[in-house]
Amino acid sequence: MFRLERGVTGFRSGKDPELPEVSVRRFRGGCFEAARAAGGAVEEVFESTYPRNFHSAIIVAPNGRFPILGNTMYPWIAFVGASTDDLAPKAFADPPSWAATFVEAGFTVMSRQVLDSPLGAVDTTALGKAERLQIDSWRPGSVGEAVFNAWD
Repeated sequence: MFRLERGVTGFRSGKDPELPEVSVRRFRGGCFEAARAAGGAVEEVFESTYPRNFHSAIIVAPNGRFPILGNTMYPWIAFVGASTDDLAPKAFADPPSWAATFVEAGFTVMSRQVLDSPLGAVDTTALGKAERLQIDSWRPGSVGEAVFNAWD
């Protein structure tokens, strides 16, 4: 069973320990390695800005454009539908074969199956109180919507 780690939503209570961080530099590096493996190039990389809890990028490869999201607390990668121009977590996509390059760089590539699963289908016991309150408020419809969000 997939486990959501404490802080993955980007929220914590003031008393909780600081959250881990995945820098945009690390994310960008993973994207450039993946683009090379795909025989393509990185078109753009966007650093997370409030209220988004994810970095995003677009890789252009011979077989299409691939929008990618990277959680800013954990090295978790998601692919979103090529028609998603605003790089929002609306329609998750299956990772292409070259996504394994992210794994070699220390990232976890999330499957579409996990991303589209309801929160009740994964282990959420590590989530903090502040995260549970946000989930109760925003009511994400899937794991992906909780892991890659723009809640404020």
